[in-house]
Formats: sequence, structure tokens, C-alpha cells
Amino acid sequence: MASSSSSCSTKHQVFLSFRGETRFNFTAHLLKALKDKALNVFFDEDTLETGEQLLPALSQGIAASNLSIIVLSKDFASSKSCLAEVSDIMDRNRSEGHIVLPIFYHVDPSNVRNLGGSFKTSFEDHESRRPTDEVKRWTDAFAKVGKLKGIHIQDNKSETEYIQDIVDDVTRKLMNSAPRITSEKLVGIDDQKKMLLGLIEQADIRVIGFWGMGGIGKTTLANAVFEEVSPKFECRLFLKDVNEKEICIDTPSISYPYQDRLNNKKVLLVLDDVSDPDQIDFMGVKYFGPGSKIIVTSRDRQVKKLNKNDSLQLFSTFAFKLLNPVADFQDLSCKFVEYAQGSPLALKVLGSNLYTKSKKEWESEVDKLKQYVEPKISQILKSSLDGLGELEKNIFLDVACFFKGEKMDIVEKILSNYYMGAICGIRNLVDKCLLDSIDGYHISMHDMLEEIGKDIVRQKCKENPGKCSRLWFPKDVDQVLRYNQGTVSIEGIKLDMSQIDKLQLCPSVFENMFNLRYIYFYKPEIEKEDWNPKLLANQVDSVSLPNKLRYLCWDYFPFKSLSSFNSKNLIVLKLRDGKMEKLWNEDDHMDLVNLRKIDISYCENLRKIPSLLGAINLEFLGCYECESLVELPCLNHLASLHQYNLRLRGCYSLKKFPQVPSHFSRLNLSSTKIKEVPDSIELLHKLQRLSLRKSKVKKVSINISKLEFLHQLDLSDCPMIKFPEIPRSLTELNLSGTQIEEVSVLAFRLPMDMWMDGCKSLNLLSELPPYLQYWGVLDCTSLEKVSFAYQNLYQFGDDNDDDDDDDDVFRMLFCNYFNLNQESIDNIEATRYDWKYYAVKVPSLICCFPGKKISANKFKFQSMNSSLCLKIAPNGGSGNRFLVFAICLVVDLTHCVWLGTLAYICEYQLRASCGGNGGGVCEKFRSMIFFMDNPEPKKYMGNHVFILSSIDMVKEDKNYEDATFEFCIRYCEDLEGVDYIKVERCGVHVFYMDAKT
Repeated sequence: MASSSSSCSTKHQVFLSFRGETRFNFTAHLLKALKDKALNVFFDEDTLETGEQLLPALSQGIAASNLSIIVLSKDFASSKSCLAEVSDIMDRNRSEGHIVLPIFYHVDPSNVRNLGGSFKTSFEDHESRRPTDEVKRWTDAFAKVGKLKGIHIQDNKSETEYIQDIVDDVTRKLMNSAPRITSEKLVGIDDQKKMLLGLIEQADIRVIGFWGMGGIGKTTLANAVFEEVSPKFECRLFLKDVNEKEICIDTPSISYPYQDRLNNKKVLLVLDDVSDPDQIDFMGVKYFGPGSKIIVTSRDRQVKKLNKNDSLQLFSTFAFKLLNPVADFQDLSCKFVEYAQGSPLALKVLGSNLYTKSKKEWESEVDKLKQYVEPKISQILKSSLDGLGELEKNIFLDVACFFKGEKMDIVEKILSNYYMGAICGIRNLVDKCLLDSIDGYHISMHDMLEEIGKDIVRQKCKENPGKCSRLWFPKDVDQVLRYNQGTVSIEGIKLDMSQIDKLQLCPSVFENMFNLRYIYFYKPEIEKEDWNPKLLANQVDSVSLPNKLRYLCWDYFPFKSLSSFNSKNLIVLKLRDGKMEKLWNEDDHMDLVNLRKIDISYCENLRKIPSLLGAINLEFLGCYECESLVELPCLNHLASLHQYNLRLRGCYSLKKFPQVPSHFSRLNLSSTKIKEVPDSIELLHKLQRLSLRKSKVKKVSINISKLEFLHQLDLSDCPMIKFPEIPRSLTELNLSGTQIEEVSVLAFRLPMDMWMDGCKSLNLLSELPPYLQYWGVLDCTSLEKVSFAYQNLYQFGDDNDDDDDDDDVFRMLFCNYFNLNQESIDNIEATRYDWKYYAVKVPSLICCFPGKKISANKFKFQSMNSSLCLKIAPNGGSGNRFLVFAICLVVDLTHCVWLGTLAYICEYQLRASCGGNGGGVCEKFRSMIFFMDNPEPKKYMGNHVFILSSIDMVKEDKNYEDATFEFCIRYCEDLEGVDYIKVERCGVHVFYMDAKT
């Protein structure tokens, strides 16, 4: 199985398809090796956004990847989602040439081709349950995978060697399949690219730099080289716009967050648009591994521009959508190419501007350029701007001065609220190559175009900034605000507050700016956390704001509240780190119909948010770290508010359970002062996840049991005394750190995970379902008695046939319970020991409880060390049978800090008699059992007994006579290393099961 994020705009290199039985061993190690090679892998734990619909996301993930690895393990075909993945992968292999690499993990490739062995049983089961056409698609795709050349993993060498072979094969396939891009963006750079590739191949060169003016194509060239050679490097990083981001690389190694990724590895690093030489001189190149290469682009020196033929080709792709000019336009095209002076940006802008225009219009554009004796690139670009309509020109200037790098959707809403046809205008500017999108989500433009746009605005009012339509230059903004020089001409102000001295603002500072639409006062992210605000309130509580305001972003807002102003045009309200005690008065009757976003995060003094009944289009409400916020207004009418956009982390004073929209499927109210889950919880009928961790909840309404989709409930570290009523849909319940004294539950849905670690008052666990998927009760020091209800063991999976998430370990951990009476220990041991009844249902089992004795009744074969031998009873029946092994180990956990880091490894061999079907040879096997748990360090004390078993310890009997076992416990990260914890003693029991059973 594999999963994905909802967006696949970023191209993945590898899609990893696997069954859960290999998740924590082979697949985990393969994933790490691929990432160490700097490959972008599509894998559930990295790219799945919670709440994503599985199958559509998977299909997007496959489509966004260059290559798919399919880890075909013994139980692979039993998973419907795995087979759906294979079907989609092979469809794309046929239609798009998608690369497929099958890994035959301890399975015979012929069984995959012919649907034999365990795969035959799986497909027969699907045929009895699923539509015929669906199963037919699965079987066809599965058989095709078996015919592909792959890697067959056997016991003839270590898995580490196999994984290295896979990584090498994947890297080779990706490099061979790298597309030769013929996009217009790469016209004319072949010669330069070849030169750079040649320099990269030279062992004695580590830093490669090239320079040129803005628009010359440096970034395009660097990116083309980067994409081609990056698979050869262990780690790769492309830092765009280094000058803009002010990324400081001035330590012996790359600064956080890149340090750990790049030190002592073979690195390919691109630093794009560097302006400060120190960023090159002190970036710590010598600390990179052998073979590292650093590519630097800058504007400080000239490089080769496009030649005439390449320039004509690039111009034609935009002017005619052809590689060569139309015959009648040949001479005119050559004139424009001559004016463009080999600049890719100028060629694209000129060509786009002329597309579909008549010959007379072309001649008119040439006449415009003739006014310059030797036109500069900026003059050529300005001439293209002169032809824009008023709408397009204003949008261009707004983006250049205020919105470059902002989210496209919010910019569209802001501009559409003021300009009729704004979205159409934006599209026209994109078509003319004057605007762009960074990743499909953020609006952008070339640096040179940004500079030209700002210059156009500033030239009109150079001597009097108060008459400028748009202000962004810190000195100009400071002058206007400090001396109250604002006028009706000003439509927007953007200010990097780190660039001015402290300034006392009077309440009337904006009064004369009647047309002010945008206020954007911000603190750069690179500033220190103890940064002191620069704009201060001059002994007043509020400031008068203009009525045309669309966008108000003011970090460290210095006033106690927003004054009453006409807010009907306001779309974005962002006042992070503000000093407000309230936003506005309840009786101000604010018109909020256009408001889309409120972000008041880190406003430590804010106690209450006024009514938002009128904000019917609100999409985002951010309240991170609003430490004094006591109550939220009613939000249940906000149909556009997404659950991920209600952000309440750090609202430690919140006392009342909020009224949120009924479409919410998750709600996080952790670390609040909420004391009760009210009866109204039943209105959240789609709720799937609810967290009140570290809140003050003492009471949970019985109505929570009505939530049919709730499957995760976290009430850990709450002062609860009574075990809550829970819905049968629940699959995860965390009550760790509560004050609950007794638990007696029968109505659990199976399988289920439950945590009650650190419940110091807990003394009784009774009527527990015997086969919870996870039961964690560490450090419940008062616990004395445990008993189980004996339910029908064959209920596993029956209630949810379409749920394919049966890949986890079933575990019950009673660690550090030295007050448990013997009857309870017997109950635990008896319940978890009877593995044979559900061996085919559950991949692995771990049970742990205090003690150093192995039951002689339950484990006939025992040893006082880590190995033992045993005899297999003869098969006295007429049919085939299976051997099911259960293991018992005694270990000292005194020095263990986290059970989740351990792998329990069993290496065993089964020997058949000479006359039997086994041919007189020994068969060797290796089984590993481990699980992932909360990674917080824990203290374990003394000896503990572990009962273990795994689905891969169920073997068909081939007239085996005896077996030998060797046990060890190691770190999951070092499976071939030394033993981490010594096995003090061991025991094995063999169940003999008739094949028909």
C-alpha cells in the first residue's frame, strides 16, 4: 500500500507500492536508502495529508512519478488497494511508458506471472467478493508485472546488498529516461549546458559560477543542468533567489535547515542569484563530501547571450507559436530580435505582445523602439507595457509593488473586489509573459519586470512620495508616515519595518489617504525573535482606517483595537503579534461579507473575538498562540471555513467548546481550559478525529457515542475520573495520564488501539476485548487486576471488509506493572498465547508483562539462553498441515528507553527427513517483529516476558523432523549490528493446524 498528498504539482521520482507486511523492515530500509540518494519518493508517511481520499490521491501520486517500485511480498495480492495501485501503474506503463521495477520479495516470479502460490488463494477470495470486471483488471495487471524484469530477493545475500542493487538500478533508469526538453524556455542553451556539464565532470572543480544581467536565462540554464545531473549525487538542493531570501551561509557548514542534509555528503548545490560574495566564500564547501559541486549564478558579470538564430527561434515560439517566423514577418522579426540583444526575457515579452497582431501593428511597435538610439532591455520591456490597457497596467503595478509571491487565489479575490475583470486581466498578463506562477499557487513575475514596474510608479512622483500611487521604498514610507504627508493619491503601502527607525503613529495618519486599498507592514522572517516593533501607538488606543481598504496586513499592530470603519471591502485581515485586547466592539456592526481571511496569531492580549455572523465567506481563522483568548464566536454558519484553516494551537485560556461548522471531520482543542464536551457534540456528525489532549475536560457528553464516523479520540492528560461513553466506530482512544480508576468495556470495535499510560489511579481492567490491536498501559502503578472477555476470535476484519489497513502489529504492553497479581498475569498470558486462531488475520503480535518465568504448560520447549532445538511431532493425519510457532522471551529492560526502537529477530531452520518431501535439506528462515510507537523516552524496569508471533512464522509442514531457533534483539536502524538487549531465556510452542482448518 502507498498513499499521497492531495496535490501532485511537485514531480516525484519514485512511487513506492508495498504491502504492510514489509512496511517496517524491507520497505522502511529501501525508503531510507532511496532518500539518502536524494530521490523524491512518494510514500504514505511523508506525503499523505490526513483526510485525503485514498484512491484518487494514489492515482495522482502515480501520475506524478517517473518510476514505480512494486514490492511483491507473499501477502501482496490480498490487499485490494495494492492491486488497484498495480492496475493503475500498468495502465500508465502501457499508455505513457511509465517505468516499473518489480521486487519479488521472497516470492517466485513465476507465481506472479501465473497467479500461483499464495496469490492464487488471494485472487480466488477476491472473485467471491468483488465484481468480475474489477478482478479481471487486477489479474491482468498483476500477471504483466510478473513478466517484467525485476529483482528477485532470496536468501543468497543480505537485504542490504539487494537494496543497494535496487537503488543503483533506479538511479540508472531515471537517468536514462531523463527527457530531452524542447520547451521554448530552453531554446538556445544547448552549447552553454554542454559546457557546464563538462565542467561538472572535471574532478578538480568544485565551484562553478556564471554571471549575467537579469533576464539572460541564468536560472533556466542552472535548472536544466541541475535536473540532468542531480541523480548522480547523494544530496541535492536548489536555492532560488538567494539574494531575496537573504539566506546566510556563513558557518563551517550550511546553516539550518540545510546543515544535516549536506554535511559530509556528495552534494549538488545551486545558489541562484547571489549578490554578496561572502555567501560564496564562507559557505563551507570544504566540508562537503568528495565529488560535490556548487553552481552559483549572479548578476555581477556578463555571460554569453543567445545568438541570432537561437534568439529568432525563441522569439518565434511566442510570436507565432512556431519555431521559425512566418515569411511575411521575417524582416520585422529580425528587427525585434536585434533590439532584444539576446535577452530571453525580452524575446518572450516582445513575442507574446505581438502574437495574433497584424503587420501594421508590428510596424507600429518597431517605430516605438526606434525612438531609442540603442535601446536597453528595460526600455524594450517598458515599450511592451505601454501597450497594456488601464486594467492590465494597474494589475501589473499592484503585483510588482505588493503581491509578488503571494497566493494566487487570494490575490485574485483582492483585485477582483476593486477591478472589474481582474481575473481576465491576470490571465492576459500571464499570456504576455508579464506575470507567471511559481508553482501553480503563487503569483510571480521576473525580477527585471518587478523593477520596471516599481520604477514606473516612482518616476511620477520622485520628489514627493506623498503623491505616489503606491509606496514600498522604506525611506518614502517613513517620510509619509512620520510627517503625515499622505494624500488621496496613495492606493497602497508596503513596508519592511526592519528598514526604518521607531516611529510614533498619530490616530489620523491615514485620514487623508481616502483611496488607500492596501496596508502591508511586515517583519521579515529572518529577523530575530526578540525583534522590537518599529511602528508605535502615540498614546492612543486606535487608528482611523480608510473605507476602501481591501488588504490589512500589519505585524505587531500597536493599537488596542480597530476603530469603527467601513469594512465592507475588507478581504484579508492579518494582525499577527498585535497588541489588541479586542478587534472591535460588538455594537460596531461591522460589514464582513467580503472577508476571506483573519489571522490574529500570537496576539497575546486578545481575550475575545466579536461576532462573525456577517462573515459568511470566511475561509481562514488563525488564532495560534492567542494565550488570553477565552471564547470563540459562533462559527457553525461558516460553510467556507475549512477544518485545517481553523488554527487554535496555543489558545491555552479557551474555556468553551467552540461551535464549529458541521462539515468538520477533525477538531484539535488540545492544551485549552475546556472542561466539558457538551451535548451539542452530536451536531458534528461528520467528525472523525477529536483531540482534547492536556485540556481540563472532566465530563464527556453521552452524545459523543452518536458520532458514527468518529475513529480517533484523544483525552490524554485530562482530569477525568470516569471512563467515557464511546462510539463503536472508534479505532483509537488515548486516555493516558487521566485519573480513571476502573475500565470495564465490551463494546469495542475491532481492531482498536488504546493508550492508558501513566494512569496512576487505575487499579482494575475488566471485561477487556482479548485482541485489541494495541493496548498500552505503561506505568499504571496501582493496577492490580486484569481480566478479559472471551469474544468470537473470528470477528477480525469482518465488520469492515473494505478496510485494507490491517498492516499493523497487534500489541499489548503491560510494562512496569509489578503489582499485578498472578491471576492477572495468567489471564494476560493465556489470552495472548493462543495465537493459532488468528494467525491468518494479524501480521504480528507482541505481548509484554513483568516477570522472568516462562510458563512450562504453555511453552513446552525452553532454554536458559537465546537458542534452542526442538522435535517436530510426526504428521499422523492423512492431509497437509501447517506449523504455527509462538515464541516467549525473557529480557531485562532496565537499559531500554523506547520499545519502538527494537526489532525482535528470530532466525530458524527446519530440517526434513531424507524420505520426505523436503529432500533431506534444511530450510532457513528469518522473521522480524517490531512496531512504531510514541517516540518519547520511557523508563522500563527489570525483567519482562515477551510473547511474540508473526504471520511469516506460519509454515507449511514438509515432513519436518526438527527445528533450531536463535533469538536476538537489535536496533531497527542497525539490524545487522550487535545485539542491543540480551535474551535471558527463551521458549517455543508449536501449534499443528490442519490445512483445511
